[in-house]
Amino acid sequence: MTDALFLGIDIGTQSLRAGLFTADGRALAFADRPLTTSYPQPAWAEQQPGEWWTALCQATPECLRKANVRADAVAALALDNASCTVLAVDEHGQPLRPALLWMDQRAHAEAAQVTASATPHLRYAGRSVSPEWMIPKALWLRRHEPQTYEQAAVLCESIDWLNWRLTGRWVAARNNATCKWNYADPAGGWPDPILAHVGAPDLRARWPGNDDTDPLYPGAVIGPITAAAARALGLQPGTPVVQGAIDAYAAVIGMNALRPGQLALILGSSTCHMAITASGVFGTGSWGPYPDALVPGLWVLEGGQTSTGSVVRWVEQTMGGGRSLSELDALATEAGAGAGGLLALDYWQGNRSPRQDPLARGVFVGLSLSHTVGHLLRAVYEATAYGTRHILADMSDQGFQVAEMVACGGGTRSRLWLQLHADICGCPIVLTEQAEATALGAAMCAAVGAGAFPGLAEAGAAMVKPINRIEPDPAAYATYDAIYRHYLSTYDALRETMHALAGPTG
Repeated sequence: MTDALFLGIDIGTQSLRAGLFTADGRALAFADRPLTTSYPQPAWAEQQPGEWWTALCQATPECLRKANVRADAVAALALDNASCTVLAVDEHGQPLRPALLWMDQRAHAEAAQVTASATPHLRYAGRSVSPEWMIPKALWLRRHEPQTYEQAAVLCESIDWLNWRLTGRWVAARNNATCKWNYADPAGGWPDPILAHVGAPDLRARWPGNDDTDPLYPGAVIGPITAAAARALGLQPGTPVVQGAIDAYAAVIGMNALRPGQLALILGSSTCHMAITASGVFGTGSWGPYPDALVPGLWVLEGGQTSTGSVVRWVEQTMGGGRSLSELDALATEAGAGAGGLLALDYWQGNRSPRQDPLARGVFVGLSLSHTVGHLLRAVYEATAYGTRHILADMSDQGFQVAEMVACGGGTRSRLWLQLHADICGCPIVLTEQAEATALGAAMCAAVGAGAFPGLAEAGAAMVKPINRIEPDPAAYATYDAIYRHYLSTYDALRETMHALAGPTG
């Protein structure tokens, strides 16, 4: 299949992107369409499912036109999605209401109810459940919109609905079900004990895969694209549609960060830390450990910082004075290690892990009249790297040791930020050739489904190419080690004040 092409569809929060790749991982073309998010109330976020389909039908043929290839050159396609984007559809597959976006936090009370179940399934979810996840959102619909819930023939995620529109088949995605629906093989698979505890055993019948079939791993074929869907997307009828993954997990695949000891560092508006392990690592402040979430026999720990690149953008927009980020980076470089005695906490939107504190807030300590925007940006860069080190230290306390980080995302455009992550964490960082690792990861799933490779590891060996390795500076690590201790103690000293000023959530 050396001449075959593979289509990866990345369904993000702000846009849908189609990318066309060769069997050796070379990108031929990309096409994007924006997506609109509405915020009906504080902490709520919704999207119109029809907009995803329209974007898919526009971006796919444009991508093929840009690449100047015929539809029959595409051997297979696969999707990734921003997980926990939940929608209710009727028996004909028509959405009954706008979808609850992943960032929607309205189901906080329902999440607490699920966490209180204390069932064995929660052992594989970090012992607690997020309001972002499937079961809390479904319970919110059941409680607050009972008519919608009762009319829903299917409650699913965006990737499930789009795969149904492409193939006519309702299937559950192993990656989503394990990481966000509390599916856990070691606990018996589907989370029926949780559903019984919360009084919603009927929810299971509304999920894709409710016929006791196992959720499909990334790379498994769902079925051929229907003739109608092929016409809408400009593809060949019968083209295989393959199961993809959550967007951050697709990036893990697209960076080939699938070996134990590696950690995928996905630097965007937030930062995700995906650690692959040979056995379950329990007791951390991260989500998981998730069994068999990507590859049979391997586990995943999912750490995360809620606000990183978004804080960098905040500094740029509020204090940058119209200067570009590269100009501000030069000023941050001049500020030097320790930012002239300025320390920041990066908790602008709370702390996801390892503190799991939504009321934590951002802090600058040590401000003086000598400090400039360069010092502020340098302090933020250092703080976000300290946050990553804190997550790695928490994982290390429970037995996971990271040998190298593999990075992607918009944050990799700043060499300073990358070097600070390497220096502060004392860990090398590998960069790969394809910056669009998420779309590539989806395309790699498609390649496996098309039979081009026997598995994701073999696809990674052929389609992912490391191009750079950033080594940590031992002298810099020693300098930052002392400041890191202050980073930790500052939170402890200010926690009570932060909580008082932040006020109640929800």
